[in-house]
Amino acid sequence: MSYPKHLAVIMDGNGRWARKHGLPRTEGHAKGIRVADDLAHWSADRGIRYLTLYTFSTENWKRPEQEVRFLFTMMIDYLQKRLPEMVREGLRMRFIGRRGQLGSELNQFCEYIEDSTSKGSRLDLLIALNYGGRAEIVDAARKIVANTKDPEAIDSETIAAHLYAPDVPDPDLIIRTSGEYRISNFLLWQGAYSELCFTSTLWPEFTEDEFQSILDDYSRRQRRYGSITEDDGPE
Repeated sequence: MSYPKHLAVIMDGNGRWARKHGLPRTEGHAKGIRVADDLAHWSADRGIRYLTLYTFSTENWKRPEQEVRFLFTMMIDYLQKRLPEMVREGLRMRFIGRRGQLGSELNQFCEYIEDSTSKGSRLDLLIALNYGGRAEIVDAARKIVANTKDPEAIDSETIAAHLYAPDVPDPDLIIRTSGEYRISNFLLWQGAYSELCFTSTLWPEFTEDEFQSILDDYSRRQRRYGSITEDDGPE
């Protein structure tokens, strides 16, 4: 069975799950982070090498200030508790996005987690934090303009080399939960040829069984990248 080398997930539906159960939205986020932790284990167990989670977008600042503050505080508390286990498990955590806008305290925490897990080689877990696909391309373009005098020298490889995590391969599969059929400014450049899966399951209800079912479906797909296969028949 062929599993993706790089899996990316838009974890959507925390608020709706909380409303469904008569709970505050914060409870949905608390449940969601535990499912994200589970997904990292499920992925590592299946040999998936890279996992990118859409955690907080550049547009999420529009949410109530209290909710935003809770999200960041929850993440810090959870990762501090899990850090020793992450190191033992060989998990390497990285943060991608416009980190300069996160504030010095949160930025220092991200650097601390990255340094502490830098030797992990089992799974690279990329947390997209204050992330936007358009913002990433803009930031890459700014870096290129600052370092390149010849516009003709700029090609797709040049742009890819200036993205937030240029060493990470493009995602083979992008999953979005909660029944929404859009990618919401997530990995716009990297996801050009990604397989897509949309499920109506709310993120806090996402299970290992459903995850395996999605991987089974992925393994049956034929990725053409613009070419044809023998199954397409004669032209």
